[in-house]
Amino acid sequence: MKLSTVLLSTLASLVVAQPAHQHHEHKRDAAVQIVTQYQTQIVTQGVTATVGAGDAQQSQATSQATSQAPASQSSAQPQGEESGAAVNKNIVSDAKSAVSSFFGGNSQTTTLSSTQGGASSSASPSSTQGGSESSSTSSSSSSPSSSGGSGSSGENFGAKGITYSPYTNSGSCKDASTIKSDVKKLSGFDIIRLYDVDCSGVESVMSAKGSNQKIFAGIYHVDAISDGVKQLAEALNNNWDDIYAVSIGNELVNSGEKQASEIKSLVDEAKSALKSAGYTGKVVSVDTLVAVQNNDELCDASDFIAVNSHPFWDGNVEPSGSGDFLKKQISNIKSQCGGKDVLITETGWPTQGQTFQKAVPSKDNQKEALQSIGDSCGDQVILFTVFDDFWKQAGSYGVEQYWGIFSDN
Repeated sequence: MKLSTVLLSTLASLVVAQPAHQHHEHKRDAAVQIVTQYQTQIVTQGVTATVGAGDAQQSQATSQATSQAPASQSSAQPQGEESGAAVNKNIVSDAKSAVSSFFGGNSQTTTLSSTQGGASSSASPSSTQGGSESSSTSSSSSSPSSSGGSGSSGENFGAKGITYSPYTNSGSCKDASTIKSDVKKLSGFDIIRLYDVDCSGVESVMSAKGSNQKIFAGIYHVDAISDGVKQLAEALNNNWDDIYAVSIGNELVNSGEKQASEIKSLVDEAKSALKSAGYTGKVVSVDTLVAVQNNDELCDASDFIAVNSHPFWDGNVEPSGSGDFLKKQISNIKSQCGGKDVLITETGWPTQGQTFQKAVPSKDNQKEALQSIGDSCGDQVILFTVFDDFWKQAGSYGVEQYWGIFSDN
């Protein structure tokens, strides 16, 4: 038997469609299905290999993947639920095993590689700061090389808040005691931002946070807003006093998942459900800086303007200039949106990875960037993120796992 055809069109299109910068993803990819038919067509989430007559050969397709998010939070991934395009080595291995088993193990191996293209999508450097950019990166590492950033327990760099994801390195949910231990390190922050209501994260953070701290809650799945509101209300036991705001989705416009014209109706739907559950506070849709700049209707969708913006991805900003960069962006967006309050809901600096133009990842640079941000506009900023996210793949320039500010040891 012989491998007659290897179709990589699906893989190529999906890989190119992936954003160059994917750290905004907070869902785990759905399980990949392998289907075997006569003519033996093996289908994975991005690779199709059609086997005809002849001696069997095995085809292995490798690609640079974007970050995977935990299954419980979005189980397919937040920045664009379409990020199921990421193909990992386990999938390829399963496909190889299936071919080998079908043909009795007599096989040769052909390796095909594809590099990731940077598209202007939910978490790409260009979409976060405005420009388009394509890049190739090394494939994600399966194990962390080190853990922890430049911060120490209780330190806040003058920032208002910080993002937190309740996932282990493998992407499973952390247990309640671990989450509580994590939260104790965040005593210096006024706000802890969560992206979703999974992993009992809301309950665990609520029980561990200080009386002066509030939760920026998130309902990630916009196709199930009422369910998300119900789960949030139950987690809080209807005690809404500890909620700073509630976000609906994350970078929906930037990812292409929704049109800007659709966002207000989603926020209004959430407001109605939340009001019925007893919450009358602020509700927002979080998107990237460039998404708001290019879509004035987003100014009217939320109770305040919530944007993710990372000086690193501008490429021309030194760590010491990060604060001034953000301060200028905040001013521009506030002017564009008629004086509405602006909150940067994600910003930071990676500690490892490849250099992006003038931006160099390192712990020293992270510390310098965070200090600059805190000094210039800390009261308008939520930092990204508590720990390195080894549940993600390496992503563009190999930096996606390394935005953590604290050590998880």
